[in-house]
Amino acid sequence: MASPTSKAELITYCKRQLGEPVLQVNIDDEQVNNVIDDTFQFFNENCYNGQERCYMYHAITADDKTRLAAQTDSTKVEGAVTTTWSEDTNYIPIPPHVVGISKVYGLVGNSIRSNLFGIEYRMFLNDLYAFGSLDILNYFMTKQYLETLDMVLNNGSFQQFRYTQRRDRLYLDIDKDFLEVGTNLLIECHRMIDPNDATEAYNDPFVKRYATALMKKQWGQNLIKYQNVQLPGGMNLNGREIYEDGVTSLRMIEGEVLSKYAIPPMDMIG
Repeated sequence: MASPTSKAELITYCKRQLGEPVLQVNIDDEQVNNVIDDTFQFFNENCYNGQERCYMYHAITADDKTRLAAQTDSTKVEGAVTTTWSEDTNYIPIPPHVVGISKVYGLVGNSIRSNLFGIEYRMFLNDLYAFGSLDILNYFMTKQYLETLDMVLNNGSFQQFRYTQRRDRLYLDIDKDFLEVGTNLLIECHRMIDPNDATEAYNDPFVKRYATALMKKQWGQNLIKYQNVQLPGGMNLNGREIYEDGVTSLRMIEGEVLSKYAIPPMDMIG
C-alpha cells in the first residue's frame, strides 16, 4: 500500500521500504508502536500539516470561578530560614490536544469600537462618503494605531494569559472579579491533528519518511550487539551502519521540517 490510510498500513509501508519481504526487519511490535507514536508526536508539534487552527468556546462555571480566586501555598526551609510562597490557581483546564493558544477573546472590551461614540466609528462615519478618493493606506494605518493604543491602555492587556501545554492549563492574568459565572470566552488555538480522524495524515510524506528512518534506527540498534556474529554462508550483520544511516536520515528530515515547514513563532514588535 503506497498510500497508507491506517496505522497498520503505515507500518507495512515502512517495513517494505526497509527491505521486507526480501529481508527480515528485526524489530518488535512494541518498538514499532513506539516508532509510530514518536513520529506523530514530532509531526504534530513541529509541522504545520500536523496542526490546525481552531476556535474553542468556554463559558465560565462556578468551579472555574472558585479556582480562579484560590491560592496554593508552599514552604521551603533552608537551615533556620523558612520561606512561604503563594501561587494563584487562576487557570482553566484545556483539552490535551491543544498545542498553543494565540488569542483569548472576551477578557476585556475594546474601547475603540465598543460603543456608538467610539473613535473608530466616528472615523468611519466621517470618511464613508469619501471612499472613492480616500487614501486607504492612511486609513488602515490609523486603525492599526488605534488598536495598538487600545491594547496598551485597556487594562494593560499585552499579556493577559499564559498557556502551559504540558499541564493543559490556560492561566488568566486579569482581575478575577471581571470573570463572572456565565462569561463567554472564545479561544483561538492550534490543535493536533488526530490521524484516526484525519487518515490522510498517515500518507503525509514527512510521516512516512520519518517513521521509516526511526524504524531503521531501532532496527540497527537491535542488531548492534550482534556486530561480530557471522551468519551461515559467511554473512555478517552490520547493525552499526544501519543505525547510523537511520540517525543521518532523521537529522536531515528534522532539519528540513524545522526550517521550511514549521509554524513560525508569534512575534511582537515594540
